Amino acid sequence: MVLLICSGMVAPAARGQSQNQDQSQSQEQSQDQSQRQADKSARSTQAQEKPEVKITPREAEKLFHSVDEILAFDSNQTGLPIKKQVKRRLTSRDEVETYLTKHLKDEDVKRLQRSELVLKKFGLLPRDFDLEKLLVSLLREQVAGYYDPKTKTVNLLDWVPMEEQEPVMAHELTHALQDQTVGLDKWMKRGEKDLGEIKKDPTPADIENDEIDDTREAVVEGQAETVMLQYELVPVGRSILDSPDLVDAMESQMANGTDDSKVFKDAPIFLRESLTFPYSYGLKFEVKVLEQGGKEKAFAGVLANPPHTTRQIMQPETYLAGEQIPQMPMVDFKHDFKDYLKFDIGAMGEFDVAVLVEQYAGKKLSERLYPEWRGGYYYAARPKASATAPLALMYVSRWSDAEKAAEFAEIYARSLPMRYKKPEEAGKISSESAAVPHPKYKIELLQGRHAWTTEEGAVVIEQQGDTVLVTENLDASTTETLEKELLKK
Repeated sequence: MVLLICSGMVAPAARGQSQNQDQSQSQEQSQDQSQRQADKSARSTQAQEKPEVKITPREAEKLFHSVDEILAFDSNQTGLPIKKQVKRRLTSRDEVETYLTKHLKDEDVKRLQRSELVLKKFGLLPRDFDLEKLLVSLLREQVAGYYDPKTKTVNLLDWVPMEEQEPVMAHELTHALQDQTVGLDKWMKRGEKDLGEIKKDPTPADIENDEIDDTREAVVEGQAETVMLQYELVPVGRSILDSPDLVDAMESQMANGTDDSKVFKDAPIFLRESLTFPYSYGLKFEVKVLEQGGKEKAFAGVLANPPHTTRQIMQPETYLAGEQIPQMPMVDFKHDFKDYLKFDIGAMGEFDVAVLVEQYAGKKLSERLYPEWRGGYYYAARPKASATAPLALMYVSRWSDAEKAAEFAEIYARSLPMRYKKPEEAGKISSESAAVPHPKYKIELLQGRHAWTTEEGAVVIEQQGDTVLVTENLDASTTETLEKELLKK
């Protein structure tokens, strides 16, 4: 599913700092400088109440002259060669909004509309939410510059102060080098197979690879963030590898926004996490690969052999170790859902469950539980007899062991009162279904099979071994078929 907010090589908000620091300053001064840089890691490009100041033609000329110098710096840091000069231009707010809106219209709007309804079904967005409208507002608030791989042009924003432009260029010109190395448009499209649109039933490999576009976005943004931070640290004699405090501060500010990031701060958890995922987790992924494998592996190596699941991005050690998780078993969709019309299908990856658990049980529990994810996917459909019926859902997830599965089942059950008006448990069908306290944490384990009635239909949550099966608003016969197929009942 992962609806990560892809922004077409859009940089996060400007993070500028004067580069005229004396190289011989003390370590304490360097740390203070790094903290000030972290404090300026705003996810918005300007305070909403301040009058906008435009860059003058003279400033623009000076800015354009620095492009080649920064491109050379980026090439040295990444090992990616400069094959041609990069075009450059200043862009206005209206042009940025037109670009972002067109990008969504051209590439994402169909899946966006389907994803919006599925996200609302999971409770990750409010039922009355307008996703497309907020998404454009979010990107407009957050953008500080962008590289357009179609025109091979780095676009700098004419309202961003001069002192904040150079770090943005260090970020954006990394995209230019990536483009010259692998061809970003073609490279990113490798992951654009939309399982909701294809006529054939998905294979286990299709589900396994359903997050590729999101992980590739994290690679390109993580590399660009790494170079941008390195650009800011070089003048104070530090590097990204000896500045874990700065990386942590950057991640925190990305997650929480700044005082002038009003649209971002008011957005649902899922959107905030989606918008920052390529930058925050992408940055940490790149830093870890850089530590373990060096510059060649972290840049050219990752572009040649990119991760294909959000688990590999969120836990880089799994990527470095070449971890192979067994593929999820597929149901016979055509047979099992013969009375339904497919609406959407997709992976529920580690990122998805991390946000779902965070929304219903908090950040700490999410951080403890999501590494135990071992696979999952959903299938959304409507009954053939009624195109206006509530969306029906099957969701199956696999965990590291039965205890973690039961823990997730309990958290998922918590979501029902928040998503339905009056869910009522219909009685425990299995004698082993009673919820029991977790032996270590203050949470219950929901074991066995549980069923609820809601205003939209029946909900069943069933844990068996390391697997949790959820059905919502499906008829009893279909649910029984899925139980036999997935849980071998």
